[in-house]
Amino acid sequence: MDAEERRRGILELARRSGSVDVGKLSAEFQVSKETVRRDLRVLEDHGLVRRTHGGAYPVESAGFETTLAFRTTMHVPEKSRIAAAAADLVRDAETVYVDEGFTPQLIAQVLPDDRPLTVLTSSLATAGGLADRERTTVVLLGGRVRGGTLATVDHWATRMLAGFVIDLAFIGANGISREHGLTTPDPAVSAVKSQAVRVSRRRVFAGVHTKFGAASFCRFAEVPDFEAIVTDTGLPLSEAHRYSLLGPQVIRV
Repeated sequence: MDAEERRRGILELARRSGSVDVGKLSAEFQVSKETVRRDLRVLEDHGLVRRTHGGAYPVESAGFETTLAFRTTMHVPEKSRIAAAAADLVRDAETVYVDEGFTPQLIAQVLPDDRPLTVLTSSLATAGGLADRERTTVVLLGGRVRGGTLATVDHWATRMLAGFVIDLAFIGANGISREHGLTTPDPAVSAVKSQAVRVSRRRVFAGVHTKFGAASFCRFAEVPDFEAIVTDTGLPLSEAHRYSLLGPQVIRV
């Protein structure tokens, strides 16, 4: 097996399992740990993985995106903490947009239900989870449903969003970086997210630390567009400070 074949194998394993470990890869491919580290550096240079201490995880790209079902198995404690902290930012908002994705879905579950609230969403899972709340009005965007994420996209969704002025939007992304802003692999998803950012007075990004420094195919917003970024303590304090210099309050939980 040559280096290119090995790197393809490493990438496939990372995408299938969500992360890879240098020691296990060394045993799997019968090469030294230093060779594996070199392979991971090459894959990172190509924007396909992000290295961690002792391993790496895949970056979502135009050719690879995880499903909603897979996301419900990864970093669940961190996502739950992030959701609770993000929901605290609702304050006096009466209309809220909740993006597609598992972390936004968790945010929706802990939105206040002791007062009238209108929630707009592209997520079928989120809409279904809120539908039986007496004091919450749920508006589900129309459009084509993406099978992997159970979310609506295309011009039906963006045109519908264009008719609203929303107090607060909770936005997710496949990647966020100071250089490339907020990105996602699919142009249709990017269009919906971009429209949600445009029509919202306040915007909050919520996502786990693995999103940071990653860049996917389609940019839909810039870091200064957001009043707050909510993530977990896996994002180093020094890096959080660099993001805060661009404008948002960075909350680590």
